[in-house]
Amino acid sequence: MPNDIVTVEPDSSLKTWGWISYILHLVVAVGAVLPGAQASIALLLIALVIDLVKREDAAGTWQATHFSWRIRSVLWAGVLYLLTSWLWLLLLLPGWIAWALISLWFLYRIVKGMVRMNAGRPMEPANVL
Repeated sequence: MPNDIVTVEPDSSLKTWGWISYILHLVVAVGAVLPGAQASIALLLIALVIDLVKREDAAGTWQATHFSWRIRSVLWAGVLYLLTSWLWLLLLLPGWIAWALISLWFLYRIVKGMVRMNAGRPMEPANVL
């Protein structure tokens, strides 16, 4: 099957890079959910670059699914923010509600990934989207 995880012992630094990325994502996600706690988009971009660069090193390990999970989370959130940005033109409330829901969804994905990585478990292929 193309989605099978090969049992290869990952480099220990991959887990460290994974945690750095998750923490940066978490700071941005919490900042997006809590008013007045906005984090810099630079943190998100740094985390995304880490994931893009280190994803190749994680190929064939259970951690590869976490790199893909974080990358997809950022890309989907960005697309959803862009698709709902027109709601801000209608009134403040529809845009705020849409972006709050997207931010909560993003926070959920980051926390779920952190919990699974802490347990040493990959993201299941069905849950990677």
